Amino acid sequence: MSIHLDWLQNEIQALKDAGLYNTIRTISSPQGAWLKIDGRQVLNFCSNNYLGLANHPRLVEAAKKAIDQYGVGPGAVRAISGTNDLHIEFEKRMAKFKAVEAALSFQSGFQANTATIPALVGKEDIIFSDRLNHASIIDGCRLSGAKIVPYEHCDVASLDDVIKAKLGHFRRAIIITDGVFSMDGDIAPLDKIYDVAKKYDILLMVDDAHGEGVLGKGGRGIVNHFGLHGKVDVEVGTLSKAFGVVGGVVAGSAIIIEWLRQRGRPFMFSSAVTPPDAAACIAAIDLLESSTELVDKLWDNARYFKVGMKNIGFDTGLSTTPITPVMLCEEPLAQQFSRELFEEGVFAMANSYPIVPKGKARIRVMISAAHEKADLDAGLEAFQKVGKKLGVI
Repeated sequence: MSIHLDWLQNEIQALKDAGLYNTIRTISSPQGAWLKIDGRQVLNFCSNNYLGLANHPRLVEAAKKAIDQYGVGPGAVRAISGTNDLHIEFEKRMAKFKAVEAALSFQSGFQANTATIPALVGKEDIIFSDRLNHASIIDGCRLSGAKIVPYEHCDVASLDDVIKAKLGHFRRAIIITDGVFSMDGDIAPLDKIYDVAKKYDILLMVDDAHGEGVLGKGGRGIVNHFGLHGKVDVEVGTLSKAFGVVGGVVAGSAIIIEWLRQRGRPFMFSSAVTPPDAAACIAAIDLLESSTELVDKLWDNARYFKVGMKNIGFDTGLSTTPITPVMLCEEPLAQQFSRELFEEGVFAMANSYPIVPKGKARIRVMISAAHEKADLDAGLEAFQKVGKKLGVI
């Protein structure tokens, strides 16, 4: 190794010593309630596949048909080489599903944020951002060059205070919040945040990555959950979680979507999602519009598991969604707990710094509609066994 790279080896060793080194396991099966890892079947508590759609027959069939008709790749960026009619169909369907004027698809939810924020605000502007917003929001804010003013997590009074303190000191401003916070599973008080945005006539943007397919009627998301249709300027989402595919989406007013087609850099300079991805997303919308069965089962499973964990004696934080953080606090303990769970046949990774603040390490359990009650019981039994072994309960 070159001597000028020695520092990297030192940094990696420091991560290992602190219990912060992340070992990524290799999966050799489709996503579902159970996975094949290292030659064994293990219960899957890691996936964001909330509705079990990643391996749903209707999505698989739609993707296969799209491959037969369109092939596997989009060829180039849409702004240069044209756009596939599947992308247009998906965007129209998503706009209808979200009850907004228009929608635009991106390569990922991360890129949807890094496209949207810099296109709406710049160096003369201010972003009021929840302290626990996702890394993609943080990076989008930094790329914009706007001044970033954080407010305390889900604290509407704090938001109002920081806006009042900056009045008269910006050209434009935007409030940005996650809808569902991915590590804690709590929901932003979007209705009250909207009241503040309206009071000061400020743009409002919500990243609904963990809300789409989960919150609202039939999984229509946090805006539907709070009855705020037509009031939230920008909704950003991902298609890699409840939708079970890959990609991102921005939904909102037609003028914002038109502007992003012209100045959203990831849209302008990166190829679109593939035709089979777009076709599978359309199939996911079909399923969500036809029945609430999967969303209902997701919430039933979440309630069942959370009650079981609390009865055993675990701290599951303040989550009000299917995201179930098992709070362990100490980073080495969380890593050891994850390893012990795997030995018991449960795949549940530790989440430590920098994903969460130092001293807030946890096992984040992701419940899915793909799980049956027997799967959840098996998971509860494993957590109880490991918890007692390690002195957590």
